[in-house]
Amino acid sequence: MGAGTPFPDARDRAVNALPERDRRLAYELSAGVLRWRRELDGALDLRHADPRLHDILRLGAYQLRRLERVPAHAAVSTSVELARETAGEPAARYVNQALRKLAGEGTRDAGRVTSHPDWLVARWQERFGGAGAAELLAWNDRRPYLAIQPVTWEAAALETGFEAAGYAVRPAPFGGGLIVSRTPTAPRTPLPQSLPGYEAGAFIVQDPAQALVCCFAAVPVGARLYDACAAPGGKTVTLAKRGARVTAGEGRRERLGRLRETIGRTGVAVPIVAADLLSAPFRSGAWDAVLLDAPCSATGTMARHPDARWRITEAAITRLARRQAALLEAAAPLVRAGGVLVYATCSLEPEENERQVEAFLERHSEYERRSVRDAVAAELVSAAGDFQSLPQRHGIDGAYAARLVRRS
Repeated sequence: MGAGTPFPDARDRAVNALPERDRRLAYELSAGVLRWRRELDGALDLRHADPRLHDILRLGAYQLRRLERVPAHAAVSTSVELARETAGEPAARYVNQALRKLAGEGTRDAGRVTSHPDWLVARWQERFGGAGAAELLAWNDRRPYLAIQPVTWEAAALETGFEAAGYAVRPAPFGGGLIVSRTPTAPRTPLPQSLPGYEAGAFIVQDPAQALVCCFAAVPVGARLYDACAAPGGKTVTLAKRGARVTAGEGRRERLGRLRETIGRTGVAVPIVAADLLSAPFRSGAWDAVLLDAPCSATGTMARHPDARWRITEAAITRLARRQAALLEAAAPLVRAGGVLVYATCSLEPEENERQVEAFLERHSEYERRSVRDAVAAELVSAAGDFQSLPQRHGIDGAYAARLVRRS
């Protein structure tokens, strides 16, 4: 994503010290408020409210409208206390009045009105048509499933361990890992940290789309690969497990900790380089393969990153496209003749995906698209030969990748 800390990272830093029960509620509240912000704002009419109270009111309204397990009086009283601590007694009275009025309207389990910015809805309607856009919006407004990829344990061992703990396991679409879900006997919705094998590096949390991008990359076993924008490290681990000799690069210092944690927990032999690709200290032709998993708008992962729909703008997509072009220019000379440059995003936007690659190929005649037959299911490969997953069509996150081979 562009500027700012990714939602899961910011959330985890804020709540990891809490007891598990409170952490689960914090996960639900933070994601739910972001996912349904438009509906909540409409119900609350925040135009005349103190801006310091907006998120407090949203938290209370979300509990009133969407969470059966939180009694209305508890949702109101907690919000009133937060308002009192934030802005004093008049603010507490205002929040009490606003939420009690909302509670009196009987709005639990409110109607499913989509919660996205108008400009984004219009963009997707033009791109995917009315029905396709509606399916995508509905996908984003649902809670995402938990998908994992085996690392140090085999899939069968993970299934056995998870099922013994009371969870259901099923294959992810297109062979992209495993999906773990609650069963009627399970004590609660699974958190990755509470699953068997987590501390031992048995698995990583990774959507099938991201794992399938690694399959599509078809990096030869033993190839020296530079993962240029590696954090949080999922693709780094997956590519190393598939036999590449990976070096992980990351220029954003605030994300290096997450990268180190992922690599350290899984025990893969991957050195880390703290370097921005634009100034990476490598000679021309130094690598058999380079993966550029570029910073992007993340419009393909808005179910998992509900904040993205409110953070991204059309102007930001334009800025990101310029950044991506610069990163591609920096990556191009690092690949040896005959080597592979894989460009990937978790965006659905053509400016960041196929148009970016087409412009790159116009500038670089030494490169050509060259996908590997049967690396992934044919329906995930575009007419141009690129990887493209669409949530509303394939039931996984949106992702894009182009496999480019340097001829000379």
